[in-house]
Amino acid sequence: MAHFVIFLLSIQFSFLYAGRVIYDLPDEGIVGEDNNASIDSKVDYENFSGRVSDKDDSSRILKIQAENLNSKFLKAGDIVYFKLNRGKKSDQCKGSVRDSERKYFVIYVHSFYPCFDEKKYLKRGTILHFHSPVLSRRVLEASKSREILILKRSDFLKQLNGINHFLWTYDIQKLKVAAEFDEKIAEMKKEKLRALDNMIERKKEKQDIQNKLQVIKMKSLHQMNMLLH
Repeated sequence: MAHFVIFLLSIQFSFLYAGRVIYDLPDEGIVGEDNNASIDSKVDYENFSGRVSDKDDSSRILKIQAENLNSKFLKAGDIVYFKLNRGKKSDQCKGSVRDSERKYFVIYVHSFYPCFDEKKYLKRGTILHFHSPVLSRRVLEASKSREILILKRSDFLKQLNGINHFLWTYDIQKLKVAAEFDEKIAEMKKEKLRALDNMIERKKEKQDIQNKLQVIKMKSLHQMNMLLH
């Protein structure tokens, strides 16, 4: 009878889980690959080119269109050195940054000697080659700050994504937990029935042994009585 009850319970729980789909989802959500790329060590950020886009009448104040976006890191008061396209490395002029913006910066030229003859007319569109150690340092500092911000942003997104993932999959996770406990309960019930069945079998065995011992005892008493008489 006990075996039959176990069999019925097994069928009941099999039908219970057959209609329930439990997904084994990861504990954390999925976050895209981190973009922690730093500055390119092969790039020379100290040297860059620019084109004269505008100037005042004295040609001492020049507005330069930079070849890249790094000019935004220049600040008022920074010193930059420049030369003409075909000038020698030693033929550098000195300028002070007045203002900077995206792709443009303004400089005040202290003197055009020795890179350019001041008597000549400096045309708009003239290409100048700039040298600025301070710009390279600023780009490096900005890159390090960017790395820190990216790491903080990545950590924040992972935490937020994990929270969102838990909330989005709450119902599924709840079913999963309930199913795990239901399985444990079903298994415990099976073990309980097996244990009770074993107890019944042991009781029968003990009763059989008891009956046999009683018979042996009675036979022994009978034999003793026969010997005494």
